[in-house]
Amino acid sequence: MGDKIMARLVLFVVMVGAGVLVLGMAQAAVSGRLGRNPVAGIRLPVTMASDSACLTTHQAEKPPTQWAGWCAIAFALPSVLPVSLPIALTSIFIGAAGLLVFVLSAAAVASRAVRA
Repeated sequence: MGDKIMARLVLFVVMVGAGVLVLGMAQAAVSGRLGRNPVAGIRLPVTMASDSACLTTHQAEKPPTQWAGWCAIAFALPSVLPVSLPIALTSIFIGAAGLLVFVLSAAAVASRAVRA
């Protein structure tokens, strides 16, 4: 298997894996299974103040977090399609940037929700 094909597969697996992980964590956080912890979820001082603050914030940030996960998955697809390498890499970059923007947006939404 060629190096370019292997690189494309690795990029695809990493981006789809990140998207699935973010979607799963969003669902676990909203359902209360994730709870307050030092590793996953929105961990701002205001969100870590109590269990109810944590749950409130995670319920508020669910939509942008889901968008983050789906963004990563959607923009990973061109890496395994018959498109040029620059197009595939641009798509991966846009997906990674979108993932970051939506996660930061989720943190802002969560912070506003708990302060309200």
